[in-house]
Amino acid sequence: MKSMKVIKDPTAFQLLGDETRRRMIYLLRGKEYTVSQLAAELSLTPQAIYHHIRKLKEAEMVEIAREERIEHFIETYYRASAELFQCMHGTSSCCKEDLEEKAKLIIDGLKSLGYEVAKDANILSKMIEIEETKEELGTVPEIIDQIGGLEDVGFFEKQTLVDYTKLLLMSDEEFEKYQQESKKLRDVLRANVKKPGKAKKS
Repeated sequence: MKSMKVIKDPTAFQLLGDETRRRMIYLLRGKEYTVSQLAAELSLTPQAIYHHIRKLKEAEMVEIAREERIEHFIETYYRASAELFQCMHGTSSCCKEDLEEKAKLIIDGLKSLGYEVAKDANILSKMIEIEETKEELGTVPEIIDQIGGLEDVGFFEKQTLVDYTKLLLMSDEEFEKYQQESKKLRDVLRANVKKPGKAKKS
C-alpha cells in the first residue's frame, strides 16, 4: 500500500462524494476486509458493498490484498490502495466535502479542549474557502506524486514534506497571498472562538 496517492480523475472525485464509499475507504486504510465483513461493519447487504468495491477498484482506490481458499470457496480480502488520498481539487465537490469534514473535526476538537465556538453557520464555509485557496498555492501534482512514491520516508514526514515543497515552489506573490489567507483564518477563529476559562482550583 502506498502512503499517499494523488487523485486527479473526475470520476474518482464523484465516487468519493458518496458517504458510504468514504467510510469504506476509511476502514480499508487500516485493515483488510472481505465483502461480507464490510457489509456487517456498515450494516449493508453484500451486494451493495460489492457494487461500491467494484467502482472503487476500477478507480484504483481499492485493491485486492489477498485471497484465501475456504473449502470450495475463495474469500477475497480488499484494502485501500493508499493510506492517504490527496485530491487535486479545483472545484471538485468531493474535496470540498473532505475540507468540510476536516473543519468540523477541528471545531469539535476545539470544543473538547474547552473552547467556546460561536454558533455561526458561516464559520465552516469561511474556513473551507480559506483552506481551498491555501491548498492551491504552490501545488505541483508531479512533486506530490514523487513524495508519495518515497519508500524510505514515513507517512507524517511525507505530509510535512508536501507542506515544505509547496512553500519552496510558491512565488513571492503566492507566498504573500498565503500569508494573507492565514491571517484571514486567524481572524475568523479569533472572532468565533473564545479561550477556555481558567480551571477552578479544588
